Amino acid sequence: MQSLLRAIYPAQCASCGEIVEGDGGLCGPCWRETRFVTGHVCDKCGVGLPGESDGHLDLCDDCMTIARPWSQGRTALDYTGNGRRLVLAFKHADRPDIAEPAARWVARAAQPLFTPGMLVIPVPSHWTRLYRRRYNQAAELARALGRATGHGVLPTALVRTRGGETQEGKTVDQRFANLHGAIRPHPKRGAALEGKRILIVDDVMTSGATLAAATEAAFVAGAADVKIATLARVARGP
Repeated sequence: MQSLLRAIYPAQCASCGEIVEGDGGLCGPCWRETRFVTGHVCDKCGVGLPGESDGHLDLCDDCMTIARPWSQGRTALDYTGNGRRLVLAFKHADRPDIAEPAARWVARAAQPLFTPGMLVIPVPSHWTRLYRRRYNQAAELARALGRATGHGVLPTALVRTRGGETQEGKTVDQRFANLHGAIRPHPKRGAALEGKRILIVDDVMTSGATLAAATEAAFVAGAADVKIATLARVARGP
């Protein structure tokens, strides 16, 4: 049956749509244009750091100056070039299919963070945005990550109580103020987080304001520990 399905619906590159071998990752040219984060990384957000690790946990400039309520974080891609195009297609171009290959990349990047019994939860989307886009890309990524790793997923443990203004064009302080109190535990399902180790998932991290709001909501629900993983990280320019 699988062979028949592959003959009728061959795997395509998640970026350009070219036919590829395997489960629909990236074709050779798109792979070369995508900057995967490997090696020495910031322990809080996962962005790549220069040089090699000396065995100690290092932080990027942003994570040294902005308090992060979560304990550790990782990211799969730099938000540049083809990584940026993938995130934008996933978020705005009705491409939930990107969740499957994206989850494999995130699972590889976040492998050091996983612990037995950890629950995966997405950053929630406000219902108005969900109505416009038809799906929450963070929830799609979380579900696919659960399938890829075998960890439990609670897609509605947190809720976004207001839409808020767009984060684009705002300063770091304005971004955090815009998200203050906007994410809370679900009145009923949030109780499932009590005493649990949590991995919060989102498509992209810029300032970290959204992830911070989600982390704080998870702690309000009683989470024992919170880590974060993203598909891409916006890095500060030189």
